[in-house]
Amino acid sequence: MAVSYMDYTSPDAEYFFNVNQNRLFTRNAENYINRLGRDNLNTLGNVSLLDIYLSRAHVVEPHYHQNASELVYCIEGAAEVSFINPFNNEVTNIRIMPGEVANIPQGWWHWEEALEDDTHLLAIFDAPYPEYIFGSDILTKTPAEVFAHTYCLDEETFKNAVAPLHGETIIIGPTDECGQEAQEQVQHYAGGNQAPNMGYSMPYYVYPQPYPRYYYYPMFR
Repeated sequence: MAVSYMDYTSPDAEYFFNVNQNRLFTRNAENYINRLGRDNLNTLGNVSLLDIYLSRAHVVEPHYHQNASELVYCIEGAAEVSFINPFNNEVTNIRIMPGEVANIPQGWWHWEEALEDDTHLLAIFDAPYPEYIFGSDILTKTPAEVFAHTYCLDEETFKNAVAPLHGETIIIGPTDECGQEAQEQVQHYAGGNQAPNMGYSMPYYVYPQPYPRYYYYPMFR
């Protein structure tokens, strides 16, 4: 759609941009995100995108966009797109493979996890500059005493629990340090022994097959 502010006859009108040249975030060589917005391409209008590359068991951390809906398209690999429906408090998990999409309405809490190495996703937004609220920021930027008082938690225990985040916005997790530790434990327990509770799901290749394409479960049961 043409936008009213744009003079399409101007020599400054832009119609091409290489998204590979605009890195938003890098976790490592296999896990990173490139970005396209109106500041990169001034004829873009009310749309933007993230070009997401993930290796198996890496997660685009829980977050929400208060000003945009998000359509996640799988180009390569496989991913599980999850969100909380605020109208019924159910968590929905949708597995997508190449050519498939999952839609996340505006303002819904959500996250994406790669089920295979070399997973490539395209996240398309109906806003030129989607806003982000990340779970790691909520945990680390809110004073620990507020959580402790509000939820009747032990303040030191909470501080210790979030200390490995180092006040960092994670964006793609786990961190390399955490991921290496988890991988060593997965290899140890992959023979069928009971796995320890590491605080998050084990990578999907130790789960039974096949994966359900679409399922949900109540947040409060």
